[in-house]
Amino acid sequence: MNTQTGQEKIGQFIKDLRLRKQLTQTEFAKALETSQSAVARIESGNQNLTTSLLEKISDALNHKIVSLSDNTLDFRITGGKKLSGSIQTNTSKNGSVALLCASLLNKGTTTLHGIARIEEVYRVIEILQSIDIDVKWTDDNILRISPPKEFAMDELDIEAARRVRSSLMMIGPLSHALDTFNLPHAGGCKMGERTIAAHKHVFESLGLAISTNEDDYEITHTQEDPVDEVIMYEASDTATINALLRAARLERKTKISFCTPNYQVQDICFFLEKLGVEIDGIGTSTLIVHGVSDIDTDVVHENSEDPIESMMFISAALVTNSELEITRCPIDFLKLELLKLEKMGAEIEQSDEYTSTNGRTKLVDLTVHPSELKALDVKIHALPYPGINADNLPFFVPIATQAEGTTKINDWMWENRAIYFTELNRFGADIELADPHRVYINGPTEFRASQVVCPPALRPSVIILIAMLAAEGTSVLRNVYSIQRGYENIAERLNDIGADIEIMHNI
Repeated sequence: MNTQTGQEKIGQFIKDLRLRKQLTQTEFAKALETSQSAVARIESGNQNLTTSLLEKISDALNHKIVSLSDNTLDFRITGGKKLSGSIQTNTSKNGSVALLCASLLNKGTTTLHGIARIEEVYRVIEILQSIDIDVKWTDDNILRISPPKEFAMDELDIEAARRVRSSLMMIGPLSHALDTFNLPHAGGCKMGERTIAAHKHVFESLGLAISTNEDDYEITHTQEDPVDEVIMYEASDTATINALLRAARLERKTKISFCTPNYQVQDICFFLEKLGVEIDGIGTSTLIVHGVSDIDTDVVHENSEDPIESMMFISAALVTNSELEITRCPIDFLKLELLKLEKMGAEIEQSDEYTSTNGRTKLVDLTVHPSELKALDVKIHALPYPGINADNLPFFVPIATQAEGTTKINDWMWENRAIYFTELNRFGADIELADPHRVYINGPTEFRASQVVCPPALRPSVIILIAMLAAEGTSVLRNVYSIQRGYENIAERLNDIGADIEIMHNI
């Protein structure tokens, strides 16, 4: 009878792979930058295996050790604990994937600092590597990307491309190298119908045609000249980035009107400027791109910090009634959220501004104090920047459960996402669904422990995690792939500030 624990099974699996690779324990330890005794503990099942360590082992053995999809990773959370100390805001998930796609414009070597080690980034890397792009991690969060002479589109990793909607941002760059190509239908969060109308309008305005087949999109060049002004069909960050990436290598001036000046859009503008593309109006809703016909340069770029992660920690601190410092918060993309929270009674101190390593983004440190919260009289809703970020809106839901009175939240941008907000009722919240977009949250309520399977959407999954942090007792959050898509080592980082989260691996 096999009585091995899950960790012992993983250890034996790692040992078998190491032997198959004909590596000694000493050689393996050197690749992992650890000791031989640590390797022995790993292989015997006596070493705690964090997500980051598993990724290092996977890289060293060139084999995925533990899949973070298909119901294989759960969190067991002992809640009701105060958070404390200080936590740093990581660089942005959306900026990471956009920069990876933007690097395809460059025939030289692109080195990107601050790229998040998250599942969505891994999927994009798999896509790039499958078409013969050389992508290597040179440090924990640094990627070096070198393009081939020709993209091997016939070898494209279809499964990886289907799992991430960000693959749409490859269309603009690839269109400058290929006369025609196909990309699988894009995936991502499941929040109702998410059309590509805004993207299609951009490309049709700039000399491309997109045909929708049963399983993929076919992109071809048209005979029509690109327009001088692209009017954005809707306020879409990724469609704006696609307009920028298509216009960047058209040797002409392109005006993009009614675009979103959100953080990831600005970061792409900063990157394009390093590639020699002049852009007027960065930070506004009108951009003028002075395109160049060719880009062949070795470039280094720093990704900026993630306001959505800052907001997640703010929400976690307020919901657990904790005192917590959150550093490196990109303040220009949090000002309205902080104002709303101030009007709700949240006590949040703000440091003087300083500048990110990219030399452009303004940062502050925020200290959240235990607060007595009250509901606002008016609804809380998202708008394109500089409104409340659509990705930040869900974090007001657990906060509102702790506020005296009824909070009205309107998530009008996404079909059906508000339905996921009612999952907090499993923890004792009082949330009424008015329709697929609006909820009424009655508070304050006291959370109790529960067991929930992550919904197939990133931010709704994280607000469930926040509820579990506040709920007395032991909760289980199953299949956390949705969270792994957007947050790096989130369990370990929350544990560092006082949470109690056990990562449960299953092979």
